Amino acid sequence: MHLHDERRRTICNRVDFWAQRLSVHPRLVRVQKMTRKWGSCSNTGIITLAIDLADQEPGFQDFVIAHELLHLRVPNHGKLFNSLMSVHVPDWKERNLQR
Repeated sequence: MHLHDERRRTICNRVDFWAQRLSVHPRLVRVQKMTRKWGSCSNTGIITLAIDLADQEPGFQDFVIAHELLHLRVPNHGKLFNSLMSVHVPDWKERNLQR
Protein backbone atom coordinates (compact mmCIF):
# COMPACT_ATOMS: atom_id res chain seq x y z
CA MET A 1 0.00 0.00 0.00
CA HIS A 2 1.27 3.46 -0.84
CA LEU A 3 1.97 5.99 1.88
CA HIS A 4 -0.58 8.30 0.21
CA ASP A 5 -3.28 5.63 0.59
CA GLU A 6 -2.40 5.08 4.25
CA ARG A 7 -2.63 8.80 4.96
CA ARG A 8 -5.98 9.02 3.20
CA ARG A 9 -7.28 6.02 5.18
CA THR A 10 -6.10 7.55 8.47
CA ILE A 11 -8.06 10.73 7.75
CA CYS A 12 -11.16 8.93 6.50
CA ASN A 13 -11.26 6.71 9.60
CA ARG A 14 -11.23 9.82 11.81
CA VAL A 15 -13.93 11.44 9.66
CA ASP A 16 -16.12 8.35 10.07
CA PHE A 17 -15.64 8.43 13.85
CA TRP A 18 -16.45 12.15 14.13
CA ALA A 19 -19.36 12.07 11.67
CA GLN A 20 -21.02 9.38 13.80
CA ARG A 21 -20.24 11.22 17.04
CA LEU A 22 -21.63 14.51 15.69
CA SER A 23 -24.59 12.88 13.90
CA VAL A 24 -23.72 14.45 10.56
CA HIS A 25 -23.58 12.98 7.08
CA PRO A 26 -21.22 14.65 4.62
CA ARG A 27 -22.29 14.21 1.02
CA LEU A 28 -18.66 13.60 -0.01
CA VAL A 29 -15.27 13.61 1.73
CA ARG A 30 -12.25 14.58 -0.35
CA VAL A 31 -8.67 14.22 0.85
CA GLN A 32 -6.24 16.11 -1.33
CA LYS A 33 -3.26 18.39 -1.40
CA MET A 34 -4.16 21.79 0.03
CA THR A 35 -1.70 24.64 0.34
CA ARG A 36 -3.61 27.31 2.29
CA LYS A 37 -5.73 25.54 4.90
CA TRP A 38 -6.32 22.21 6.60
CA GLY A 39 -9.91 21.77 5.51
CA SER A 40 -13.13 23.22 4.22
CA CYS A 41 -16.85 22.51 4.12
CA SER A 42 -18.93 23.53 1.12
CA ASN A 43 -22.54 24.63 1.37
CA THR A 44 -23.41 21.48 -0.61
CA GLY A 45 -22.05 19.17 2.11
CA ILE A 46 -18.64 18.39 0.66
CA ILE A 47 -15.82 18.14 3.20
CA THR A 48 -12.32 18.66 1.83
CA LEU A 49 -9.32 17.87 4.01
CA ALA A 50 -5.61 18.29 3.43
CA ILE A 51 -3.69 15.06 2.89
CA ASP A 52 -0.95 16.53 5.12
CA LEU A 53 -3.39 16.48 8.03
CA ALA A 54 -2.47 12.79 8.43
CA ASP A 55 1.05 13.90 9.42
CA GLN A 56 -0.24 16.03 12.32
CA GLU A 57 -0.81 14.78 15.84
CA PRO A 58 -4.18 13.08 16.48
CA GLY A 59 -5.58 15.88 18.65
CA PHE A 60 -5.04 18.42 15.91
CA GLN A 61 -6.54 16.06 13.32
CA ASP A 62 -9.63 15.71 15.49
CA PHE A 63 -9.90 19.48 15.91
CA VAL A 64 -9.81 20.12 12.15
CA ILE A 65 -12.15 17.25 11.27
CA ALA A 66 -14.70 18.10 13.97
CA HIS A 67 -14.54 21.77 12.94
CA GLU A 68 -15.34 21.04 9.30
CA LEU A 69 -18.01 18.46 10.10
CA LEU A 70 -19.75 20.83 12.53
CA HIS A 71 -20.17 23.25 9.64
CA LEU A 72 -22.68 20.76 8.25
CA ARG A 73 -24.87 21.74 11.22
CA VAL A 74 -23.82 25.37 11.72
CA PRO A 75 -22.46 27.16 8.64
CA ASN A 76 -20.85 30.11 10.46
CA HIS A 77 -18.41 30.69 13.33
CA GLY A 78 -20.97 32.21 15.69
CA LYS A 79 -21.80 31.47 19.31
CA LEU A 80 -23.61 28.20 18.60
CA PHE A 81 -20.70 26.89 16.53
CA ASN A 82 -18.19 27.85 19.23
CA SER A 83 -20.34 26.23 21.92
CA LEU A 84 -20.57 22.98 19.97
CA MET A 85 -16.82 23.01 19.42
CA SER A 86 -16.31 23.48 23.18
CA VAL A 87 -18.60 20.55 23.95
CA HIS A 88 -16.98 18.15 21.47
CA VAL A 89 -13.36 19.38 21.41
CA PRO A 90 -12.81 21.14 24.76
CA ASP A 91 -9.28 22.31 23.91
CA TRP A 92 -10.24 23.60 20.45
CA LYS A 93 -9.19 27.19 21.19
CA GLU A 94 -5.63 26.07 21.93
CA ARG A 95 -5.66 23.82 18.86
CA ASN A 96 -6.87 26.73 16.76
CA LEU A 97 -3.64 28.57 17.60
CA GLN A 98 -1.64 25.73 16.00
CA ARG A 99 -2.99 26.57 12.56
